[in-house]
This record gives sequence, C-alpha cells and structure tokens, in this order.
Amino acid sequence: MAVIPDAEIVSRLHDHAGWAYADGMLVKRFELPSFMEVVGLVNDVAAAAEAADHHPDMLINYRRITFTLVTHEAGGVTERDFALLALIDSAAQD
Repeated sequence: MAVIPDAEIVSRLHDHAGWAYADGMLVKRFELPSFMEVVGLVNDVAAAAEAADHHPDMLINYRRITFTLVTHEAGGVTERDFALLALIDSAAQD
C-alpha cells in the first residue's frame, strides 16, 4: 500500500476534527466522562481494528485515550490509516 504524501495528509485532516499529523503518524486524544467509557471505546475500536486487520496504538490515561495510526509495513500513513481513523471517530460518536 502506498504512503500518502505529507501535504495530502495535512489537507485531508481538515475534514477530521481533532486529528493531527505528527512524527509521521495520525494522532488524536479523546477525553471521556469516565474511565469505563474509555475502556468501552477501546473495546469498540479493538473489535473494528481486528476485523480490518489494522491496529492502532492506544495509550490510556484515566479518562483520556490517545490513538496513534501509521501503517508500519509501508513506513508511513496510508489509506488504511484513514479508514481506521473513520472507524475510531464513528465509535467515539456512539
């Protein structure tokens, strides 16, 4: 899978509130009302990521969770990362 050029990534992120492009990865931090809601989001994203066979890095800090997306085998951000970004945002809306 082809790596998306930096300028295109930055442009596409204008349509995705809260997401940033840093150190060659897509990153977003969510803050939820409770730790258990964070765990619920992790479980929802984990199920979707497993089905897509593309897994984010997830860092939990009490009521906050940070998702980091990159396609390691491609060496950068690919369409798979933008597809997972959409799944994460959808899961966070539920």
